[in-house]
Amino acid sequence: MKITLLARIAPLLAAVSLNAAERFDPLKPYDGPIVRGVDTSTLTGKVMTGYQGWFNCEGDGADLGWVHWSRGKKQAAGPDNVRVDLWPDVSEYAPEELFATDFKLADGSPAKLFSSYNRATVMRHFQWMRDYGIDGAFVQRFANGLGNNDAIRHQKDVVLAHAREGANRSGRAYAVMYDLSGLPAGGVARVLDDWKMLHERMAMGQDPAYLRHHGKPLVAVWGVGFNDDRKYSLAECRSLVEGLKADGCSVMLGVPSGWRELKRDSIPDAALHDVLKLADVISPWTPGRYQNPAAATRHGEKYWKPDIAWCRQQSLDFLPVVFPGFSWHNMKPESPLGQIPRLKGEFFWSQFVAAKAAGASMIYVAMFDEVDEGTAIFKCTNHPPGPTQFLTYEGLPSDHYLWLTGQGAALLSGKLPLQTTVPVRNP
Repeated sequence: MKITLLARIAPLLAAVSLNAAERFDPLKPYDGPIVRGVDTSTLTGKVMTGYQGWFNCEGDGADLGWVHWSRGKKQAAGPDNVRVDLWPDVSEYAPEELFATDFKLADGSPAKLFSSYNRATVMRHFQWMRDYGIDGAFVQRFANGLGNNDAIRHQKDVVLAHAREGANRSGRAYAVMYDLSGLPAGGVARVLDDWKMLHERMAMGQDPAYLRHHGKPLVAVWGVGFNDDRKYSLAECRSLVEGLKADGCSVMLGVPSGWRELKRDSIPDAALHDVLKLADVISPWTPGRYQNPAAATRHGEKYWKPDIAWCRQQSLDFLPVVFPGFSWHNMKPESPLGQIPRLKGEFFWSQFVAAKAAGASMIYVAMFDEVDEGTAIFKCTNHPPGPTQFLTYEGLPSDHYLWLTGQGAALLSGKLPLQTTVPVRNP
C-alpha cells in the first residue's frame, strides 16, 4: 500500500520541486500587475538607459556558465579570469540572487555576483530606475544570439520577459533594442523574424509599459552605417527598417557619430541618409568619441546642434547618447584602467548639459549595467575584491550615478535649472 501511494504521488512531488525558471514561459503575453507611472506614449522628454541583461552565473538555471563575468565561461570569475572593470554593490540582493566566485573579500568569504536570468534581480533593477527618476530602459537583444543556440535565445527571452514585468510593476517604460553587431552577411533578416515572433507570441509592444512613439511601438536597431567592417549591408538595414515600419512600428536607429557628414566612424555612402530618413529617431553613438568634459561640450556644439537641425528638417527626432566614463582593462589588458575617467560625475554631467544646450528633447544613457566597459550607472562598490584591479566610484555612494541620472532627467524636463557644475547631493 505504501509503495503504491508513493508511486502515485511521486510525479506530484517532482512537479513541486521544479525550478521556477523551468516552469516559467517567457513567451506568453503579459498578464501581471500594472502600475501607471511615466508616460509611455512618447520618447520625447525621456531619459532612457540601456539594459544589457547579459550576465549569467553557473547554477542560475540558464546553463550558460559565467557569461560576461569571466573570460572563460566554464570557470567562475576569479583573479585570473575576469572581464569586468567595476564590481557591483550586491549588499541589497537576497542570498538566493547571488553566486559565489573565486574572488575573496577582505574577511575571507567568497565575493558574489548576480545573474540577469534571475527574476528578482531584474525586478530590483527596474525598481532602482523608479526610485531615482529614470524613465526606463532599452532592453538589449543581440541579434547574433538569435541563431541556432536554444539556450542563448531562451536566456534573452527570459530577460526580456522579466524586464517587461519589471517595467510594468515599477511604472517605467521599456522597449526592445536590437544590436546588429557580429551578424554575418544576410543575417539582418533574422531581426524582423524575431520581432514578428515577439509581437505574435508575447504580444510585445501591446502592454502598457511598452514605449510608443508617434502612436506606434518603438523598436530600436543599433549598428547601422558604421565603418568597422561589418559583414551585413546597408541594403539589409533598409529592408529591416521598411519591414518594421510595415509591421506598424516606429523605428530608432543607432548610428555612428559621423553619420551626418559621412565621416569619422561612418561609412562614406550617401545611401545611409536615405535609410535614416525612413526612421523616426536617430541616435548617434558617442562612447569613446570624446574623453573629458571640455571635449564633450565641444562635441555638443560642433555635432549635436547641427545634427538636431538636420533631423528637424527631415521631421526626425534626435536621441543623443551620454555615458559616465569608460574602461575595459580586464577585458583588454593593453588598455589602461579608467581610460575615460569619471571625475566624480563631472564628465557625465557635462554631457547632460551639452545635450540640453544643443536642444535635445530626449537622452539615452549608456548603460545601466555595463560593467564590462565601465559605463554602468547602477550600484557599484568602492571595495571590490582583490588582487585584480577594478575601478571604484571614487568614494562616492554606490547609488551616485543613479541619482545623477535622475538629476539629468530633471535638467532635461526643466525642473532643474541649467548648471554646468555637478549638482550637490543633500546628505
